[in-house]
Amino acid sequence: MIEGFGMEKNIKSVLIIGLGRVGSLAAILLESNGYQVTGFDTSPDEDYPFKVISATVADGPVLDEAIARHDAILTCLPFHLNLGVAKKVHQAGKHYFDLTEDVPTTSAIREMSGSAKGIMAPQCGLAPGFVGICGAHLAGGFEQLRSMELRVGALPQHPRGLLGYAFNWSAEGVVNEYLSDCEVIQDGQRASVPSMEGLETIVIDGVQLEAFTTSGGLGTLCETYDGKVNNLNYKTIRYPGHGELMRFFFNELYMRDRRNEAGEILVNAKPPVKEDVVYVHVAVEGNREGKLVREEFVRSYFPRKIKTRVWKAISWTTASSVCAVIDLVSQGSLPSQGFLKQEDISLELFLNTPTGQFFK
Repeated sequence: MIEGFGMEKNIKSVLIIGLGRVGSLAAILLESNGYQVTGFDTSPDEDYPFKVISATVADGPVLDEAIARHDAILTCLPFHLNLGVAKKVHQAGKHYFDLTEDVPTTSAIREMSGSAKGIMAPQCGLAPGFVGICGAHLAGGFEQLRSMELRVGALPQHPRGLLGYAFNWSAEGVVNEYLSDCEVIQDGQRASVPSMEGLETIVIDGVQLEAFTTSGGLGTLCETYDGKVNNLNYKTIRYPGHGELMRFFFNELYMRDRRNEAGEILVNAKPPVKEDVVYVHVAVEGNREGKLVREEFVRSYFPRKIKTRVWKAISWTTASSVCAVIDLVSQGSLPSQGFLKQEDISLELFLNTPTGQFFK
C-alpha cells in the first residue's frame, strides 16, 4: 500500500458526470481505489462495476439529488456545460473537480470559490493540470527565473495525411483551444496573444514535431508567476505542417465563424485512433548559484493496460491526473475549501498517489 493512502478519506463518494473515455476510466480508477462511485450519463453504453444514473444535466432535480448524495463531483463534460454543474455543486457545499481548458469558465468558478464550503478545482487534466504541476516543480529549483515553456500534444502514433492528426480528444475543446486568445507573460508583462502563432520546431525521442500557441494550457500560471519570470507560454505539439493547414482552414475558409460545423468536418476527416501518444515537454530556464541553467521534464506516454483493457494515452493521462488530485484532497494533502491552483500541488506527492504513479 502507498504511504498515506490507507488512512481515512475526507472524500468517500464521488459522482462522475459524463462517462466518455476519460470519465469512464476516472470512475473505474476511483472505484478500484476504494471510493464509492456513481456515474451520471445521458446514455451509458456499457456495463460498469458501479451504479449509473441515466439522465442529462438539464434534468435539474435528478442532478441536484445526485450531487447531494456525494462528497465530490467530477465533471467530464464539454467545457460549456461545466459552469452550470459547478454552480449546483457550490450551492450544495460539495467538492468540485473538472478538466476544462476554458478560461472564462475557470474565471467564473474562481469567483464563486470565495464562499465555497468545499474545494473548487477546475483544470485538473493534462494541460491545464499535470503540465502546470511539472512547470511549478522545475521553477522551484531556481533563484531567478528567465523562462517557463510548457508543451503538450496528443497525437496518433502513425499519422496519415497532411494534417497528421486524429481527434482522440473533444473536437469542441480542440476548436476552442485553436481559436481563443492565449494568456502569456512576455518580457515580464502579462499579455494576450492570438492562438496558432509562434510556430517552433521541437524534437522528442528523435521525432521532429512543431508547436504553436493554443489557449487554456497554462491555467492560472500567468497570475502565479507575474513579476517572477520574463517569459511564460504554452504551446500545443503537432506533427510538422499541421498549424499552417489549420490556420488556412479557420482563417481563409472562415470556419472560425462556424465552430460546430468545423468540429464536425474535422472529426469526420480525422476520427479517433487506438494507438496514440502523448508528448510532454516542460522547460524552465533561470539562474542557480550564479549560473544560467535549463531544467527539462520530457516524456512520451503511450496506451496503457489498466485492469483488463488497454486505454489510449490521452485517456489515461487525463483521468489519472484528476484522480490523483482527488486523492490528495481526500487524504488532506491539499486544502479542502476554496479555489485550487494546479501549480500549488507538489509533484512528489502527485507521483506517489495510486494513479500519479503512472506518470513516473
